[in-house]
Amino acid sequence: MTKPLLSVTGLTTEFQTDEGLVRAVDGVSFDLPPGGTLGIVGESGCGKSVTALSIMGLLPRPNGNIRSGKINYQGEDLAAADNTRLQRIRGNEISMVFQEPMTALNPVHTIGRQLTEVVAIHTDQSPAEQIRTAVLMLQRVGIPAPELRMTEYPHQLSGGMRQRVVIAIALICEPLLLIADEPTTALDVTIQAQILDLISSLQKDFGMAMIMITHDLGVIAETCEQVVVMYAGQVVEQGSVFDIFDRPKHPYTQGLLRSIPKLTDKPKQPLDIIPGMVPSLHDLPVGCRFANRCQHRAAECDDAGLTVDAVTEAHSVRCLKWRQL
Repeated sequence: MTKPLLSVTGLTTEFQTDEGLVRAVDGVSFDLPPGGTLGIVGESGCGKSVTALSIMGLLPRPNGNIRSGKINYQGEDLAAADNTRLQRIRGNEISMVFQEPMTALNPVHTIGRQLTEVVAIHTDQSPAEQIRTAVLMLQRVGIPAPELRMTEYPHQLSGGMRQRVVIAIALICEPLLLIADEPTTALDVTIQAQILDLISSLQKDFGMAMIMITHDLGVIAETCEQVVVMYAGQVVEQGSVFDIFDRPKHPYTQGLLRSIPKLTDKPKQPLDIIPGMVPSLHDLPVGCRFANRCQHRAAECDDAGLTVDAVTEAHSVRCLKWRQL
């Protein structure tokens, strides 16, 4: 078997808040092979972005900290790496595309300055070579008149163009791993499709691995090979994209899939929803965290010690009742 490029084991991340300690990510584990694509899906607040920030070493300090677990990247534990080492890796070997391009870009620096800065930090190129590299990268992400765009500021570009610039900055050093955190959230539908096609195309060109973080199962189906479903900070189901879409075992995964509108649905019918509310991270149940919303709930679901079961060698689920579903 291919050795994983990234192996996350038992990752637990906590935040100190005014209301006490909050565990935003609790025991998350997954493997990502070189060149592979893994999707992390779940509703807002489930821990998707915190998982990504933990991998990148970008948790807000001093409030956010990795409590336990390992982030094994090519044999090196990033959870134990110092900031100097993480700075050498970020943007060079592991890059991230953030949700909102207008906040990811610096409004007071030109596009060219922000692109060449990354090249200057991670390579020995001369200033002239840095400019050429930046212009070529803007061309690769489909930005017209790249020489002109180099002189412009983020506010002068459309949302789709800004997102292309963010992708260019993330990929300019040809990283081995790209983490895309809701890369199409702020864009309209047609631009969303263009950006997803662009990311998939560049992934193949560079041969890099990718983690796609989203709440949109359609994006997962289109771009990913493996899927991690998160709920209230935990992984509740994990498997191939075919396992998750064709043979979902967790009631939460099944509820997410039912909520997707289909072309065969009768018009003007209400969409399926998952009743109830996500439990507060300040007051999590000791047993199954989905129990208060689950129609298959039983007394044993409220007991402590709920473990992950193997459905197959590559498909796992955190549920006591999955065999009856």
